[in-house]
Amino acid sequence: MEKQVLCSDNMHFEHQLWKGEIAFWKDELKSFNNRLSELITRWANKEVLAQIGYYQNQFIIHGGIIDDLLETIEQHETRMAAQSQGGIDVLDTQLSKKHIEFRDQMETQREIYAELKKSFFMFLEKYL
Repeated sequence: MEKQVLCSDNMHFEHQLWKGEIAFWKDELKSFNNRLSELITRWANKEVLAQIGYYQNQFIIHGGIIDDLLETIEQHETRMAAQSQGGIDVLDTQLSKKHIEFRDQMETQREIYAELKKSFFMFLEKYL
């Protein structure tokens, strides 16, 4: 396995990309919740309402995950800045390791979110 070398500029750049992606997710969740509001006014069927409740819950859960991801990015940025201000040119191994782990976490979340969106769009096609 090839050893990954990370520098603070690259990590910071990746953080900015992730923040943009997360901001997009937040906007999408607002739109999705608006769609659910439309459905609630159109349907009285208990099965459809149960599915609406399921998606509302999933969007709340994903919103919480988004907040956690943003907090983790900010903590990582703070630690990088502290290291930089301390005159340390090379990032410590632990900081790099955390970044790689977070990158994997972002990839996993992308996959989970993509599946949720796919399922939600199929639901909308059926009932909207």
